[in-house]
Amino acid sequence: MNVEIETGTDRDRVRSVWMVTREYDKLAGAGGVKDVCRQLAETLAARSGCMVRVILPRYGFMDPVRLGFALADLDGPSGRIGGRRYAHTFDVDMNYTAEERRETVAIWQAAISGVTVFLVEADRFAAKRDVYTYTEEDEQEVAWQRKGGGHFDYFAMNVLLQKTALDLMLLLNEPADVVHCHDGHAATLPAIMREVCGYRHFFRRSGALVTVHNAGQGYHQEVGDLAFARAVTGLPQRVIMRGRLGENFDPFIAAADYAILNTVSEQYGRELQQTAEDGRTGWLGHALLERGVTLAGVTNGIDPAAFDPSAPDALGLAAGYDVGRGDCAGKKECKRSLLAAIAACGPWEQVRQYGALALDEERPLATFIGRLTTQKGVDILIRALRQLLPHEPSLQVLFLGSGTAEFEQELQQLAVSDAGQGRACFLKGYDAMLANKVYAAGDFFVIPSRYEPCGLTDYIAQLFGNLPIVHRVGGLVKVVDGETGFSYSENTPAGLAGALAEALRLYRDHPHVLRTIQMAAVERIWRLHTWEKVMEAYLHLYRRAMAMAGEQ
Repeated sequence: MNVEIETGTDRDRVRSVWMVTREYDKLAGAGGVKDVCRQLAETLAARSGCMVRVILPRYGFMDPVRLGFALADLDGPSGRIGGRRYAHTFDVDMNYTAEERRETVAIWQAAISGVTVFLVEADRFAAKRDVYTYTEEDEQEVAWQRKGGGHFDYFAMNVLLQKTALDLMLLLNEPADVVHCHDGHAATLPAIMREVCGYRHFFRRSGALVTVHNAGQGYHQEVGDLAFARAVTGLPQRVIMRGRLGENFDPFIAAADYAILNTVSEQYGRELQQTAEDGRTGWLGHALLERGVTLAGVTNGIDPAAFDPSAPDALGLAAGYDVGRGDCAGKKECKRSLLAAIAACGPWEQVRQYGALALDEERPLATFIGRLTTQKGVDILIRALRQLLPHEPSLQVLFLGSGTAEFEQELQQLAVSDAGQGRACFLKGYDAMLANKVYAAGDFFVIPSRYEPCGLTDYIAQLFGNLPIVHRVGGLVKVVDGETGFSYSENTPAGLAGALAEALRLYRDHPHVLRTIQMAAVERIWRLHTWEKVMEAYLHLYRRAMAMAGEQ
């Protein structure tokens, strides 16, 4: 990554960063945001000399005491939240259109790997059993809370988190050098920080960075009720009206006048602002460009040590091996072990098995781990396999994940079809340790996403020696065809089947080439994509954010 970093004066040095997020790895998560937040925060704390704070909700599924948190001793009155009395609370303005109101919050605090993490205790968050959506239990209790549907009060949840973060900085007398806002859930904060009277003077020198992790429609956290948006945020009418994308108030658009904006890969940023791919976002990228905002692209990093198969016990693997050194003997044992478990139908605790695979570690194994959605190209993969399986009798395929009911049903049918019987297996659900076993057992890892802001599974697969086969789009362009994996341009069943067929040809005829590709992939990650490298690019953006604050 070629990012020029200013040496800067002491005045330009970034001393404190607050991250506002709805996810944080090992506490609460639903996607790649949790990994980015935790790994970047911990790297900054360890390597940059910054004081790093992170704030997120205390959801109902989280036990803060068991997670090592204690209530923060703030200078505030006692109050009741959810029937429990807390010694130190404060109220946050959360007006509705026709009602002036406040919500009471308390703060949990813990030090985790050098990062101070705050959890927001509030009735609104405690009632949630999942980060973003209703659960089956919610639906059983209230019929309209459909499983998988987004929380009805999502916008109020986001605003409560953002205002609590600002209020907590006020109470602690800590105006951050930079507030790093992750995704649309936190993207209204820069406007609130600059335009609401109670905040704008205290934070006059604080910069703001908004990271767009996913710009797809449905991820903006926009709201159509403009009167409600104005009431609950406290923003002036002119800011609400200027912050529209189409007819909706859009947090990303609202952030444009007050923050530096970036996305999670250089290629994704280009696609959003220079191509028709931006149509998938409702033309967010082009709307930002019309305002003179160019999205900075910083490709996400990864901690290679967290996915190092030479330390098998921590990952739950049957044997260890070292991809970077070309020593993959243990990888075959990992494949043998997983195939044996599939032959015995588990036992699985968090997944349900459909189909079976031959207990033959010499046969190539293609794998998929992820959400079964249209965005992930699952329909394309299923159709490609229907074309390919009759012509590649040695190929076996293994899916791990859950998602759209239609795709789950299609995978179940593939597993019992003439072409897939005994060669296709679907493990419905998810288990992190089982995922490690699938990564380790696989020879090829298929990622046919229609769009992909960055992608982390390609990194993980490479570190396990499971070569990715990707649609050349967004952040997946970091997989170099024939050098660190395989990629294809036309995201059709035929295009994907062709790429798979080429990978299988090398597996059969030139295994030494695959070994070279495996080693090169790991070397490239260590050289370009560790969080230590990515951190420098974020420090550059933080300094830009601080400079922007000084100009306003």
